[in-house]
Amino acid sequence: MHTIGDFENIIFDRGGVIFNVDYTKTQRAFEALGMQNVEEVYSQQQQQGLFDKFEKGEITASEFINALKSSCAPETTDDQIRSAWNAMLLDFPVERLNFLGWLGDAHRLFLLSNTNEIHLKAFNEILFTTRGYHSLDPFFERVYYSHELHMRKPEKELFEWALNENKLDAENTLFIDDSEANIIAADNLGIATIHILPGLEFTKLY
Repeated sequence: MHTIGDFENIIFDRGGVIFNVDYTKTQRAFEALGMQNVEEVYSQQQQQGLFDKFEKGEITASEFINALKSSCAPETTDDQIRSAWNAMLLDFPVERLNFLGWLGDAHRLFLLSNTNEIHLKAFNEILFTTRGYHSLDPFFERVYYSHELHMRKPEKELFEWALNENKLDAENTLFIDDSEANIIAADNLGIATIHILPGLEFTKLY
C-alpha cells in the first residue's frame, strides 16, 4: 500500500473517507416513510439514472424529492424526504480534520466528491455545528463537487480535468477513496491510489 507522505499531490474523497456515513440509516428512514422494498426501489432509480443525474446537477432538488416521494406514503412531505436522504450523514472526526490541517503545510491537497445540493448543505451545517467551519474549503487548495462540475466519479473525464486544471503529474498524485469503482478509474489513469476499507484510517497512512 502507498503512503501519503510519498506524494506531493493528494486528492481526497469526502464521504466514507473524511466524513462518516451510514447508508443503512437512509434505507431505514425511507422504510419508515412507507417505501416498500427500498433496495429494489434504489436499484430501479439507479438504473433510471436518478442518482447520477442529481449528483451531476442535471435535475433540481425538487425533482429529486418528487421522484422519491412517489415511492413513499401519500402524506410524505418534502422535509421528510430531505431528512431521510440526509440520515446517512454522520460526523467529521476531529482527528481527521487536524491531520488535514497538518498535511496541507507540506502537500497540495484537493477534494473531489460525488455529492448533491441537499447533502452539501447538510454536510456544511454539520461541519459548522460540530467543528466551527462553514465548509471544507480552508483545508484544500481546491474543492470540487460533482453537482457543480456536471461530472462525477468514476468518469475518467473528471479525473483528467482535475489533473489538467491544477497541472498535476499523475505519477506524483495520490487519490484516496472508499469506492472500488473510483479507485479502478484512477488506477487506469496512472494515479496512485489508496482504497479506504472499513476500519482503515488515512490518518495512519503517512
